[in-house]
Amino acid sequence: MRPNRRIGVLIVDDSALVRRIAHRTALRRALDRGARDGGDATAARDKIKELNPDVLTLDVEMPKMDGVNFLRNLMRLRPMPVIMVSSLTDHGASSLSDALAAGAVDICQNPRKSTLPPR
Repeated sequence: MRPNRRIGVLIVDDSALVRRIAHRTALRRALDRGARDGGDATAARDKIKELNPDVLTLDVEMPKMDGVNFLRNLMRLRPMPVIMVSSLTDHGASSLSDALAAGAVDICQNPRKSTLPPR
């Protein structure tokens, strides 16, 4: 990868707020060549085909298909770096370890309302 090349990021989360925050963060850090988002597995699959992103952030809990099952399918068909994003805590630890076993490169926690900067 060239040093000044922006990274294409696809943000997949069923929460519009989380997508908006992640998009702003990617732009602020100059990682993004135009972040796009999808709210569920079907939208994510279509956006991956359309945009060919460099990296994907993927919510663990989504409608239609959970993020871990989507990740398993993705790694089989089109491997790419995936960062799992979760609001799960201890009760969801098995899902997070399943995500790492399925090929996620890292896991980060969704921002909590109390940790967001003031507007």
